[in-house]
Formats: sequence, C-alpha cells, structure tokens
Amino acid sequence: MITTFLFSAVLVACYSFTGASIAPHLSTVAIPLVDDRSGFGAPGLRELLTQQLTEEFITDNSLQVADRTEADSILEGIIVRVTDAASVLGQGESVDTRRVTIEAKFVYKDMTLRKDVWERTFSNWGDYETTGGDIFQAQQGGLQEAIRKISEDVLLQTVSGW
Repeated sequence: MITTFLFSAVLVACYSFTGASIAPHLSTVAIPLVDDRSGFGAPGLRELLTQQLTEEFITDNSLQVADRTEADSILEGIIVRVTDAASVLGQGESVDTRRVTIEAKFVYKDMTLRKDVWERTFSNWGDYETTGGDIFQAQQGGLQEAIRKISEDVLLQTVSGW
C-alpha cells in the first residue's frame, strides 16, 4: 500500500502539464503574418488571426514571441477556407443565426534542427445573430470567435502536442 502510494507520488511529481512537448532547445517562436487564400473577402482577417495567435503565445509564456530572424522556431499559417451558412432558422424560415467557419493550415518548424515539428489543418466556428443591428458587425463577432478558438487550438498543439 505504501509502495503504491510512493510510486504514484513520484509519477505525479515527475509529470508536468506545461510545455510537455516543446523541445528543450526551443525557447522562441516567430509568428509571421498569416496568408489568406480563402477568397472570402473579410477585410483584415489575416491580421486578426496573426494578432490573436501572437496574444495567445504571449499570454501562455511557454515560448517567447520573437522576430523571424532571431527565433529558433516559426509558426506559419494559411487561411484556406471561410464559409458562412445559416445555423438557426426562425419563424417563416427566416435565418436568425449564421455560423462562420474558418479552416486554416499551420506548420510549426524547428529552425535549429531545420525540420517540421508538425503540420495540421484546424477548423473552428463562431455564430452570430442576423436579427436587428449591423449584420457586418455581427459577422465580425462570429469571425473573432472562430479566430479565438483556432488560436487556442494552435497554441495547444504547439506547447502540449494534444
């Protein structure tokens, strides 16, 4: 009984939830402007995603955000597709809520070893109301929500490999 407890305590003490998959030689990451090849036409979409990603990494603090010429890793992204479709129908088949979905492909590269650490496509969504108010502003809210979710997913993939 005591042996099992001690073994369990040692396992818990040795395991860390933060930075579990970051190679020890990587301490900085560059996040260049994300490319937008979606053809969706939302102004500033690539800047919004790049800014949100940068903020996520700064807040997490597992990797320091650095200039591309000085970073030992780089996170490159491309917005592949953006769709905007009806999500909730109201009376008389009017659309009350729409869902905007963003699909973006990212590659995380180890610049020290000159190799790709991972490459993956992420997809996430944000809903927005279409009843009353400024539809463009509402759509921007949906895009922001999708960007926030994708940024969180990319951060988790990078620092924990989940």
